[in-house]
Amino acid sequence: MALPQIKQDATEARLAALDLPSGNWSEAARKDAVSRLRAMGLPHARDEYWKFTRPDTLVQPDAPKAAVLEADETPVFGDVDCLRLVFVDGVFSVEESDDLALEHVSLDRLGDALDIHWAKDVYGVLEARGQTPVHRPLATLNTAFATDGLLIHVTGKAPKPINLVYRHESEGSDAILHHVVKIESGAELTLLENGPAAARFNKCMEVEIADGGVFHHVRAQGRDHERRAATALFTRLGEASVFKSFTLTANGVLTRNECVIELTGDNATAHVAGACMGDGDFHHDDTVFITHDALNCESRQVFKKVLRNGATGVFQGKILVKEGAQKTDGYQISQSLLLDDDSQFLAKPELEIYADDVVCSHGSTSGAIDEEGLFYLRSRGIEEGPATDLLTIAFLAEAVMEIADESLQEKINERVEAWLTRRRG
Repeated sequence: MALPQIKQDATEARLAALDLPSGNWSEAARKDAVSRLRAMGLPHARDEYWKFTRPDTLVQPDAPKAAVLEADETPVFGDVDCLRLVFVDGVFSVEESDDLALEHVSLDRLGDALDIHWAKDVYGVLEARGQTPVHRPLATLNTAFATDGLLIHVTGKAPKPINLVYRHESEGSDAILHHVVKIESGAELTLLENGPAAARFNKCMEVEIADGGVFHHVRAQGRDHERRAATALFTRLGEASVFKSFTLTANGVLTRNECVIELTGDNATAHVAGACMGDGDFHHDDTVFITHDALNCESRQVFKKVLRNGATGVFQGKILVKEGAQKTDGYQISQSLLLDDDSQFLAKPELEIYADDVVCSHGSTSGAIDEEGLFYLRSRGIEEGPATDLLTIAFLAEAVMEIADESLQEKINERVEAWLTRRRG
């Protein structure tokens, strides 16, 4: 079926503004992505999965301007013992990064990998699989035009986390990053991400987890007010493997985080969670699609949003249980805390089940601060501002506790408290 003219024009305009990298092992995947993108078109506000979030500034040829703010606080994971790798406006900084050396882990830059490379069997593959039944064109654009990224191959238990630090130094920067992670059987890695990458940021990550592999992912998206970001995370899980991802988002004009998960091996576990805090001109969208295609698998989606001064939060989450995926345990909860009457939360939870021996549930709520809890704290001498902060932290706790490492939970809670303190000031 032919694309509507408005989508075709927008797609061709965006393609014309980009240069297609060529001449290496990823060339075939990139050309295939361009072909697929032309067939599906870039997202439009009339698309079903974009009706709550306007994609205009994410697809226009030129990146919108975003002021560069001086950081007045330490990086989220600044004092964590980790391998620190830095990207500045979407370009890997050799000078500011640690050496690409970590026991049980091999690392290469996307553009430096040789023609015969393990990533050739993964790059663009999970992204292409994730286009059914819902198109995710920004991820396809990313596969075609990514200019940098890391290829991370984990063969054992990594001795410490890898921390990807993103910095934004140019007002009109446009970053397209693509990371590929392969966790071999029995291997384990914790990957951290933090900071604003550019005025407009399109990041895609593909994670292949073999039988018994474990992948922990914790990211904190920066606090600059003008950021526009679209991220996509695609993962495929083998037997008895574990995937856990948590995202904290504070501020930003527009953020769209997509997560597409396939449980293809029996007894696999996938948890994806998020907490966001928005104030004023803030629009935050979590869109999740989890497919159960194996026996006795568990998935959890836990998303909490704190919104005020006209901020908007969106959650679109689906659990698809395929025929034969018996003993599935699927849980989904999305909740918002509206700190005034001007903010809004838009939710679209979905279940689609073709097996009869499953336990699946979903729920979505939106409400104001707990007046009884606030009265209780005030009656014990706590002022209204700090009391509201305590109740807000308690509201976000279920999502934050999805982080397996308690020390990383503490880092996230510290950032939440800092955000709340600034808003009271």
